[in-house]
Amino acid sequence: MEEINDLIQQRLKKLDELRSSGIDPFGGPFKFKDTAGSIMKGYGETSHDELEKRDVICTVAGRIISFRGFGKATFCHIQDGTGRVQVYLRKEILGEQYNLIKKLDVGDFIGAEGRLFRTKTGELTIEAGKFTFLTKTIRPLPEKWHGLKDIETRYRQRYLDLIVNPGVKDVFIKRAKIIKSIRGFLDSNGFLEVETPMMQAIPGGANARPFVTHHNALNMNLYLRIAPELYLKRLIVGGMDRVYELNRNFRNEGISTRHNPEFTMLEFYMAYADYNDLMHFTEEMIATVVNEVFGTLKFEFDGKELDITPPWQRITHMDVIKKYSMDSPELGNHEKAREYAKKIGLQIKDDFSHGKVIDEIFKEVVEPNLFQPTFIIDYPTDISPLAKRCPKNPDLVERFELFMACREIANAFSELNDPVDQKERFEKQVAELQAGHIEAHRMDEDFIRALEYGMPPTAGEGIGIDRLVMLLTNSPSIRDVILFPQLKEETGS
Repeated sequence: MEEINDLIQQRLKKLDELRSSGIDPFGGPFKFKDTAGSIMKGYGETSHDELEKRDVICTVAGRIISFRGFGKATFCHIQDGTGRVQVYLRKEILGEQYNLIKKLDVGDFIGAEGRLFRTKTGELTIEAGKFTFLTKTIRPLPEKWHGLKDIETRYRQRYLDLIVNPGVKDVFIKRAKIIKSIRGFLDSNGFLEVETPMMQAIPGGANARPFVTHHNALNMNLYLRIAPELYLKRLIVGGMDRVYELNRNFRNEGISTRHNPEFTMLEFYMAYADYNDLMHFTEEMIATVVNEVFGTLKFEFDGKELDITPPWQRITHMDVIKKYSMDSPELGNHEKAREYAKKIGLQIKDDFSHGKVIDEIFKEVVEPNLFQPTFIIDYPTDISPLAKRCPKNPDLVERFELFMACREIANAFSELNDPVDQKERFEKQVAELQAGHIEAHRMDEDFIRALEYGMPPTAGEGIGIDRLVMLLTNSPSIRDVILFPQLKEETGS
């Protein structure tokens, strides 16, 4: 820490010296016509002799990330949003301006204009005919500018992470392309992007614990939304037959490599369709997006090859449990299911419903085996309060979850559009809420009223964008794909 403080003091001294010489250390705009990326793209294959003939003049601006001085000549690399390029500064060319180099440090911003050439080692380099001081940095870059490896510091100070770890920026560029491609696919299939309330009087659309706040003017509690589902289905009632929203959800729950309290979800709804239609649509959408962004449907995640070429496996919730728990008893019996769950080490509360017990068993024995894309279909009704019942078995609903790399990526179902059935299920959820289940649904009378006006047969789906990006960029933690993940409060100075 003492060494850092000494370096900061040295830089503050240089800052004062710049001001004394009439140079603003936090200067104004600088017009440039080139970037590191455009130079490499345009001249990466151009020979030394050809560059000499063409006399290419480039103007660039960026952050100094390396600095090598040799008396009357200095080489530095500057980095912009597209990459890095070398700049050559010579006293013979710059004259008195060359003395300004003594005030430069790694991390400072400069602009430079000059002739493009290749050094003896073949590196594309700008021989600066002039350069402009743009911004003085006070703090030195971490670890002698060779990288930032401490995980918490990387997440907490993402700006440093982006500066010194070039691969990080690539992940977020890919994330932006994935989201753009998803929007393009949905738009081209007749969906309309909409916005629904982020603060809701009644949190609904998922079993989750909400964040609560208070609106002073209205003197009422509001909740950060846990899902946009009930509002999007209101729009289906209103005649907007294909809608989607790509935005934030908030859940006041634990933090892990797969969970952040603020996360990005895609939810979309399609009138006159069911969950079978959605499975075909989901295969097509994800395969199209991945091929568009990455140019392949096979890629590595966690040391294994993930192949997302459609069609994907489909298997029922109960059948897949039987497949991976050969020693299980008849799980259709509630007491036997509870006994088996406890036998394999699960904590089963006395008031867990049969469906809840079965799903806990599923998470324990099945999820670790679902690496290749798999649709798990037909879930218990009592854990799916917004889904339509299967016609041949009212204890099950027309619902699927999509798993890839042993984690849930999407959740979808044929939407329940029977207002009487929906109200009864809400009432059961309210009873669970009153019994202490803080993640249970609230009663939403207005949503029931909307259904009473009639909602056509509809299929709806939610896709976790963060988890999808994790898979496609081979990122081990959700924090690697969220620019500013939630962390514990910083302690110390």
